[in-house]
Amino acid sequence: MVGPGWAVLPDHGRADRGSVAVAPVAGTLVTLHPHAFVVLTASGRGVLVHLGIDTVQLRGAGFTVHAAVGTVLAVGDPVVSWSPHDVVAGGRSAVVPVVALDAQRSALRAAAVAGTRLDAGQPLFAWS
Repeated sequence: MVGPGWAVLPDHGRADRGSVAVAPVAGTLVTLHPHAFVVLTASGRGVLVHLGIDTVQLRGAGFTVHAAVGTVLAVGDPVVSWSPHDVVAGGRSAVVPVVALDAQRSALRAAAVAGTRLDAGQPLFAWS
């Protein structure tokens, strides 16, 4: 409904070690909630990152925002810290949808193989 994308399963790790969601593309942070954000590239392509499923219900609890709307980000810049472990312990999914907004599926190509481990800032997909 919003565009094609991929689902990332973060390392749940231990409760005392959170995760940092980083900018998936270089661009301007145009939307920011503790549980989700959108980065708009210079060419006008938007990427949505949603930290977990139904995490909007947490109303920001357990998320720490590191950037502000209007911030110009490089790939890999920290945006939000959170604990996938705590999200799962609270009965929610920690799966992170990463969506190319308003794009056609044919306009994207995978840059990573399903089931492989990715490091922060490593490409997930690219526009063709």
